[in-house]
Amino acid sequence: MVRHPLFFNRNRVYRIYKGGKLFHEFFGDADEDSNYPEEWIASSTKARNEGPKNEKEGLSTVRGTETTLASLMRDFPMEMTQGQQFDVLVKALDSGIRLPAQVHPDRALARSLFNSAHGKTETWLLLATRPGANIYFGFKDGVTLADLERTSAKSEHDPDAFLEIMQEYPARVGDVWLIPGGAMHSIGAGCLLLEVQEPSDLVVSPEHWCGPHRLSQDLMYFGLEPQTALTCFNFSLAGNRALEVGKKIPRIVEERAEYTREALVTYEDTPCFSVTRHTLRGGECTLRGPAIFVVVNGAGFLKHDGQRQPLKRGDYFFLPWAAGEAGAEGELQIAECLPSQK
Repeated sequence: MVRHPLFFNRNRVYRIYKGGKLFHEFFGDADEDSNYPEEWIASSTKARNEGPKNEKEGLSTVRGTETTLASLMRDFPMEMTQGQQFDVLVKALDSGIRLPAQVHPDRALARSLFNSAHGKTETWLLLATRPGANIYFGFKDGVTLADLERTSAKSEHDPDAFLEIMQEYPARVGDVWLIPGGAMHSIGAGCLLLEVQEPSDLVVSPEHWCGPHRLSQDLMYFGLEPQTALTCFNFSLAGNRALEVGKKIPRIVEERAEYTREALVTYEDTPCFSVTRHTLRGGECTLRGPAIFVVVNGAGFLKHDGQRQPLKRGDYFFLPWAAGEAGAEGELQIAECLPSQK
């Protein structure tokens, strides 16, 4: 098992917000929103939520088995990752509503406030949108802690209160955003995105509501006192400065007639992970592990050890280090997700 590409059983995760309608075109799921708006992709990370209790919530299992990827990582570290920690979490997420304004801690604050080795820097690759979709990133110029506290109080009765202090941008398919720890942000209604992040579920949300669901103090502040939790916000990530940090322009690394490789997020942008996009136009390319690969568009084949397996949009797999190289061919666009820089 650990010497071949690993495909997985579907792994939709419960959340208090509804979404997932756009999974119909991406995964072939039912054309409807539900409280399972996230697919955790090749995940070794447990989800934290107030929904149905499932001790394996968020953990991926190998297709056709009950074997978790986490157990393979634990029991076969050399074969899976050459003995290195594979500390990245990948999700497909479709928001049916605007998600609450929030922040994730950087590594230093995650360590001091939550006793966690990982913060939650993340990146978004926009895959599809519903009409009028937006994303929100960074504070408007001049917003202070006092403004944030007033807006939080106001949000208890005004669902649009946070729109007054966040910067709003149209969500466009193909856009890439880097959300570092400390950045105010919110995913708007109608965004299907591939989210690559540090493997934690740490979030602080001073907004009182998530759609019709009133957030508990625990969900808002993750068990911290509000004043302490609000220290996670970086108020310098505002205005043009926030845009310079957050909006990433894909950089072509290799290009030929039938193939393009682009760096979407590099270790120069963040030490937490990297994301590369492979675009095949009837050609082929070599894939190397350990890495998570997600087919974001098209169809083709994965070749490994004399076998040729069909690939289509929405497929994803983990390529262990012991599997060596694999080949992809066809009309494909594949995102390659790697863990933190060693």
